[in-house]
Amino acid sequence: MKSILKSVSFTTQPRLLFFSASICLSACQPPQTPSTEIADTTNSQTLSIAAAANLADVLPRIIEGYCTDKGLTDCPIESTYASSGKLYAQIVAGAPYDLYLAANQSYPQKLVNEMADKRQHQQPFTYTQGQLVLYSSTQTINPNTDNLKLLNNANFKVAIANPELAPYGKAAQTYLAGLNVYEPLSTQKRLVMAENIGQAFQFTNTGHADLGFVALSQIKGLENKESKPVLNNYQIIPVTAYPAILQDGMLLTDNTLAADFASYLQSDKGQEYFAQAGYLPVQSH
Repeated sequence: MKSILKSVSFTTQPRLLFFSASICLSACQPPQTPSTEIADTTNSQTLSIAAAANLADVLPRIIEGYCTDKGLTDCPIESTYASSGKLYAQIVAGAPYDLYLAANQSYPQKLVNEMADKRQHQQPFTYTQGQLVLYSSTQTINPNTDNLKLLNNANFKVAIANPELAPYGKAAQTYLAGLNVYEPLSTQKRLVMAENIGQAFQFTNTGHADLGFVALSQIKGLENKESKPVLNNYQIIPVTAYPAILQDGMLLTDNTLAADFASYLQSDKGQEYFAQAGYLPVQSH
């Protein structure tokens, strides 16, 4: 009824008879059965994703694969990449995202607690597990040692993401503390503190930092771009040396496209993309 009233809001009085007939015809139409096809139910929707910075390499490929698989010729998905903490703050402040993909589990859970009285939403879901690596674009790194000699070099700067905002930064801090080098690095002002894991990688890859703790997915992305391995430039840190980087997502609205994309991330197809990008698999939901 509202759409009809809007369409004739500027009609003149002599056409009231036609207006009444239009209402009758509209009311007499049989109810339409909603389609279950994703292409039909989501074509009019757009999806806005708040994504952790470590996903900048893999998520575009997943989005492209999803839209191809679903037959969405005009892929209506937009992504914003930043630290999980910064995105969390934006969402709490009312940023209009449909889906939050964090780099840990704590921020989505905090969001549940923060927004409990504001709106309904689903519980967080785990979609992948990240891996931390020590990387350098200027130094040779032995993948089979702890590389303490490099970390203790008084002339070397070491980049990490801010542990207060970025889960990969917290993982790096935990690892360095286990080697008893975090405090010396901080005291000697050799830590290059990045806002997020994307910036930590940028500092290291451009040589502004001699060493950097980044995501394995970023190294895989670099290898894909350069079409060559960089095995002598990084070491995968054992996952037992830092808290597991389990990455959780969370639906923020009732957008059906967001819900379907979240399911795709957890599917075998979605997990295949993550595995190729250097992530560890998680159990399909």
